[in-house]
Amino acid sequence: MIVIFQSDASGDVIMFGDVAHKMMELMGKEPTAQGIVTVEQLPEALALLRAAVDADKARLAGLSEEERPEFEQTPDGQKRAFVSLTQRAAPLIELLEWSLKKQKPVMWGL
Repeated sequence: MIVIFQSDASGDVIMFGDVAHKMMELMGKEPTAQGIVTVEQLPEALALLRAAVDADKARLAGLSEEERPEFEQTPDGQKRAFVSLTQRAAPLIELLEWSLKKQKPVMWGL
C-alpha cells in the first residue's frame, strides 16, 4: 500500500503504507486511510516529528558501524535495506514546514 501526503503548499510526499502509518503516529495522528493535519495542528505535528528524529539520531549515534542495522523487516516478513527515521521523515517535515508557512493543511488518502 502507498500513502500520499498532499498539500497545496508543496509537492506530494509518497511513502509505503507502514512507513506512513509510523509517521502519522509520530505526529500524534491515528494511522488511518484518510486524514488531515489542520493548519492549527501543524506546529505540534512538526515538533513531535522533529523530536522523534532527534531521538533517532541520538540512538544511531550511540551505535558502532557494526551495530548499525543493514536491513529492516517489511510488514509481509521480507527484508529491505535499512533507512533511518531521519531519512524517512525529511520529506514529510519539509512538506509540513511549507504547509505551515503557507497556512495550508496536509491531507492523505483523498
